[in-house]
Amino acid sequence: MNPLAQQLNETLQREIPNVYAMLSNLGKNIYFPKEGILSQSAEAKSKATKFNATIGIATEGGQPMHLKLIQDTLSAYNPKDIYEYAPPAGKPELRTAWRAKMIKDNPSLESKSFGNPVVTNALTHGLSIIADLFADPDDAVIIPNKNWENYELTFGVRRGAAIVEYPLYNEDMQFNSEGLREALLAQKDKGKAIVLLNFPNNPTGYTPGPKEGDAIVAAILDAAEAGINVVAVTDDAYFGLFFEDSLQESLFPKLAGLHERVLAVKVDGATKEEFVWGFRVGFITFASESAAALAALEQKTLGIIRATISSGPHPSQTFVLRALQSPEYETQKSEKFEIMKRRANRVKSLLDSGRYGDTLQYYPFNSGYFMCLKLAGVTAEAVRSHLLNEYGIGAIALGETDLRVAFSCIEEEHLEELFDIIYKAVTEVAAH
Repeated sequence: MNPLAQQLNETLQREIPNVYAMLSNLGKNIYFPKEGILSQSAEAKSKATKFNATIGIATEGGQPMHLKLIQDTLSAYNPKDIYEYAPPAGKPELRTAWRAKMIKDNPSLESKSFGNPVVTNALTHGLSIIADLFADPDDAVIIPNKNWENYELTFGVRRGAAIVEYPLYNEDMQFNSEGLREALLAQKDKGKAIVLLNFPNNPTGYTPGPKEGDAIVAAILDAAEAGINVVAVTDDAYFGLFFEDSLQESLFPKLAGLHERVLAVKVDGATKEEFVWGFRVGFITFASESAAALAALEQKTLGIIRATISSGPHPSQTFVLRALQSPEYETQKSEKFEIMKRRANRVKSLLDSGRYGDTLQYYPFNSGYFMCLKLAGVTAEAVRSHLLNEYGIGAIALGETDLRVAFSCIEEEHLEELFDIIYKAVTEVAAH
């Protein structure tokens, strides 16, 4: 094992031994090189006042070399803010700005001890980092039965972890915290579990209420007190799009410092929150009372980044930073929120109007981009295919009964027509 990896491991063993025990074999072996090209280039950047011949970019006229035809389309930006490599941890100013945003959006974080967000290539990359650091073959990854399919690829296929599902809703159609608790306690013999908490949920658009949130935290605490080390991950991809009386903060603050056997990790990003999907800017943040442990976890995270993508794209980080710093940011974001909220409310009013009888039943939703119909008497795939082939309408079939509809990408004035056609398609499929 590399001495740097060993040093990081010793820090974690000393400061937060239960978290050290959560690490995968890769997580234990990974490190960020301190004497390689990046560290030497960083030292040269501050001291090489005459010539700096260290970093692998080209310069011209005292700034990064670039093509005029590209710079003409980006003339509002200084070349140094878009063409140079971003640091592996991300643009420092962006990390600072996002941390401040996290506290503003989650006031409960003010009193918590957590690290500086590390920039990822959007949320999938952040989840992949977690999988690399903590998931070994057969480790349990606990998710609800209505989930984003990429979890299976990221944790199951890539890392060989065992996917453990529990029903998302209980009999009262609220979050099934008891199912989560049972799935967690079933890992007693393994002594470890990774829990993914995705709210607003993809595909259902559901966010628990405050009491449900407390029950989720209590279930994780019960598992920790039973001797299970829990990597508790809040996948906050759609954070902020809360349209009703649900949780208004991430569960990350409640999980931070919860128990010595719980490592709280927040994965979020500008991707959906700021409506910049193609920018691929996300963040991963760890919570711990130990500053030394946070530093060690960051170094291991940087090791994964260095070994995979080296660093994230600089231009999109600069674009997001400028947006966060703009005096117009809050106003413009509020305008988009209201559009999304009106669309969600319109969908709910249509489905509750009685115009579709009992045909278009749906799972509770109150947030995010999506909602899910619960079809009866027909398969979701048959309806999906019929919609696409007969009406030119796309939707996502999930399992036998569930049809996911993204109201996020349908203008409000078209929602009535959309659901009228879905109703028609369901009745036509049922008639055959």
